[in-house]
Amino acid sequence: MNVILWIIFGGIVGWIASLIMKTDAEMGVGANIIVGILGALIGGWVITLFGGPTITGFNITSFIVAVLGAVILLFIVRGFRKPLSGRL
Repeated sequence: MNVILWIIFGGIVGWIASLIMKTDAEMGVGANIIVGILGALIGGWVITLFGGPTITGFNITSFIVAVLGAVILLFIVRGFRKPLSGRL
C-alpha cells in the first residue's frame, strides 16, 4: 500500500511542478511520477541542509517540500538541455 501512495503522491507532485516550470506538455505520467519522487528526495535533502525539520509522512509540509524539490530538479534538467534548433 505504501508503494501505491508514493506513486500517487509522486504523480501529483510531478504534475504540479511541471505546471510551475511550464514543461507539462513535454512530460507524461511516468515522467511526472519519477520527477515527483525524486523531487521529494531532493526537497527533503535541501530542507535538512538548511537546518529545517526532518519531513516524514504524507502531509501538507511534505507536499510543499516535494514540489520545491521537483521544481529544483526540473530547473537543473532544463539547464542541461540543448535547444533543438541548434542541432543539425
